[in-house]
Amino acid sequence: MSFNDIFKSSFLESVSEFSVIDTFLGLAVALIISMFIFVIYKKTLAGVMYSESFALTLVGLSLVTTLVIMAVTSNVVLSLGMVGALSIVRFRAAIKEPIEIVFLFWALATGIVIGAGMIPLAIIGSAIIGVILLLFANRKRHNNPYILVLNLQDEKAEEAALNIMKQGVEQYAVKSKTVNAAGIELTAELRTKDAATAFINRIHDVPGVDNVTLVSYNGEYMS
Repeated sequence: MSFNDIFKSSFLESVSEFSVIDTFLGLAVALIISMFIFVIYKKTLAGVMYSESFALTLVGLSLVTTLVIMAVTSNVVLSLGMVGALSIVRFRAAIKEPIEIVFLFWALATGIVIGAGMIPLAIIGSAIIGVILLLFANRKRHNNPYILVLNLQDEKAEEAALNIMKQGVEQYAVKSKTVNAAGIELTAELRTKDAATAFINRIHDVPGVDNVTLVSYNGEYMS
């Protein structure tokens, strides 16, 4: 047995069974589309701050998935082994917003499609998804909902506070009212006029009003 026979194996021979140009092209396209996903994520974010680690995960997820699918599609035996290996991996990550699931699946789908060699499908599909998400994100209401919590001493202070609130908001609805020896606690859901919150200062100046709390409300804090 010669020295060359020792290193001659199907494993080493399969190393040359891929195109370097196709690999770089696929990863380059995956990087461009994942950056597009990154931009859409920032534009459609509901809050004022975004998770930088999650945004970076979207880019890395597309690249890694593309690389894995390229390897799987080139070898049937490798694809079976890959399925077995990935089946024992468990991912535990907290999803803060339901929309983040969409971006995760989008990044995964992009990597799968590009890795399978369907680059035009990945480009066209990502463009359509991005436009749809931007259109729905721009349809947000300007009069944001709030939760108002009032701590009052008596019924007279309650009536005065409600009158000021009627004049300062577009609409409101009392959600709860608690009366005890310490006074009255009133909770109301409301929508402001052009995001104006100056009426809160006037409510606080009413005699008998101990505390006023205004909290931004997106429909998920309370049932």
